[in-house]
Amino acid sequence: MDRIIYSVIISFVLTLALGVAIIPMLRKLKIGQNIRDEGPKSHYSKSGTPTMGGTMFIISIVLVSLSLAIRSYDFVFAAVLSTLGFGAIGFIDDFIKVYMKRSLGLKAYQKILGQIIISVLFAFFAYNNIGSSVYIPFANIEWDLGYFYIPIMVFIILGTVNSVNLTDGLDGLASGVTLIVSMTMSIIAAFAAHAMGQDGQLYIADNYKNLAIFSAAMTGACLGFLRFNVHPAKVFMGDTGSMALGGGVVAVMILLKLPLLLPIIGGVYMAESLSVILQVISFKSRGKRIFRMSPLHHHFELGGMPETRVVAMFMIATALLCLIGLLAV
Repeated sequence: MDRIIYSVIISFVLTLALGVAIIPMLRKLKIGQNIRDEGPKSHYSKSGTPTMGGTMFIISIVLVSLSLAIRSYDFVFAAVLSTLGFGAIGFIDDFIKVYMKRSLGLKAYQKILGQIIISVLFAFFAYNNIGSSVYIPFANIEWDLGYFYIPIMVFIILGTVNSVNLTDGLDGLASGVTLIVSMTMSIIAAFAAHAMGQDGQLYIADNYKNLAIFSAAMTGACLGFLRFNVHPAKVFMGDTGSMALGGGVVAVMILLKLPLLLPIIGGVYMAESLSVILQVISFKSRGKRIFRMSPLHHHFELGGMPETRVVAMFMIATALLCLIGLLAV
């Protein structure tokens, strides 16, 4: 438990220190956010705000989780590589947007191809190290997916990473929601490690402890990033940060055999993604929109709700969903 607490505190302090150093650098390099014309008009004033700030908490998560990890490093290395891999795709996407002045960044097929490669590699790692079964929330049983395990995990990884990416649309939203989700993951991993230890499965127990440390580092990093990202934001995480967070979250949940818990504790992520899917289907099939604008946070924003209230509402919803998630396991 001490390492988990230290992980939160050290990651928080390190992210604060990196923010003080990196944000002025981003300003000097003129790495500013380009606001899409089709977005809410209230966001136009945010144009030029430094982006790619996710680099500061990625560094914290990696350094702290690897420094405080114990003995069996397989799972924490996999979680770190997932975070770095998806973060790298986001970084390239941001780089193209900022330096090549191409507002959409990577082409869709380029982005999805990179994501699929990382997803398949991670799914194979999980299959070879934890098997093909997943835990069913509330049922207290495991479901063996057999040969379907890898394609299903690839789908879950892609869905989660892109859902977190869509959630990053308001000041403090993605970082605030992920702060609560990662804290919940740390608690679950710590209890799972204790249970495995009592069963004599020391290899799994140590790996679960390291996942708890990794999740705690993510919690501290998001908390530190919020210092600069709350409204009005001094920096945005960019795709660099949102994809890295998505990669970290889904890696932990898969390695804990709990990917089916993601729709519960990550309910806000899922709602954001689902709102986009439904909006596209409705507009293409009926020529009508369901929401004022998607993702979902823009629907509330265009309805007259202040940005800070939307963020608070989504964080409260996440806290309640995470409590339900804890009951589920």
